[in-house]
Amino acid sequence: MKSPAQVIATATLSPLEKAHVLIEALPYIKKFRGKTVVMKYGGHAMDDERLRESFCRDVVLLKYVGLNPVVVHGGGPQIGQMLERLGIASRFVAGLRVTDDETMKIVEMVLGGSVNKELVRLINVAGGRAVGLTGKDGGLALAERVGKVRVPRSEPPEEIDVGRVGEVVEVAPQLVEKLLAEDFVPIIAPIAVDADGETLNVNADPFAAKLAAAMHAEKLVLLTDVQGVRGQDGRLCSTLTSEQVKSLIKSGAIDGGMIPKVQFGLSALADGVLKVHIVDGRVEHAVLLEIFTDRGIGTELVLEGA
Repeated sequence: MKSPAQVIATATLSPLEKAHVLIEALPYIKKFRGKTVVMKYGGHAMDDERLRESFCRDVVLLKYVGLNPVVVHGGGPQIGQMLERLGIASRFVAGLRVTDDETMKIVEMVLGGSVNKELVRLINVAGGRAVGLTGKDGGLALAERVGKVRVPRSEPPEEIDVGRVGEVVEVAPQLVEKLLAEDFVPIIAPIAVDADGETLNVNADPFAAKLAAAMHAEKLVLLTDVQGVRGQDGRLCSTLTSEQVKSLIKSGAIDGGMIPKVQFGLSALADGVLKVHIVDGRVEHAVLLEIFTDRGIGTELVLEGA
């Protein structure tokens, strides 16, 4: 017989298999009831209408079975499309979008507007009660400018000021906590302000990590476009401790864009989040498979001895 995770992934459930799925999920539903789960949602899963609707239904299910889901979303491709439509060039340095004043207006319009409100709409249609926010609302997120960033592999060495790009330095989660207490689902665009009130564009991964830590979340789930973290042998790692992650980075097994993702995860663990999950958002019901099945489908990061 297929495992419940395999059954859900292939979407072919007999009545008996449905019962097995529910029974496997039961201890996890009991364990995580009342716990906060912060999810960073982005990547190609946001581009696919079917996956987008599926994710929003999953968020509603999490809420109905007693968890407190919080969604921090990206929207890089959508921003890029709008900039192209308006004839504004996109430029990236070390993975960061160079954000001048004009680009910041577009970022805020897309992230805080169209992308955010579409997710709110889909969750409400699925039976939830979603509220759209940005980090500017209720003093949620205070950020500082990143400033100058070294251009990778440039000769001679070159540094470029990436403009209105920020990193979160302080989170005041009271507004989000009040929304959760009233059974709303917060949907948050990663836009923040600095001490002078200037709006800054923030990467969604570290934004979600900082928020999860401030809320003492049970889990931080980072939805990405790969299965998870692979080890030296190329196989998917189901569980990694923080020391194992550092070793894999040193050996080169973890490289490229996965390095900052796991580093944000390790920071969240160090700040009190119990587990960090890196899962493939292109898999339908990825969040449910990771949280409510014995083996999960991605990689969980934990502290030593956890």
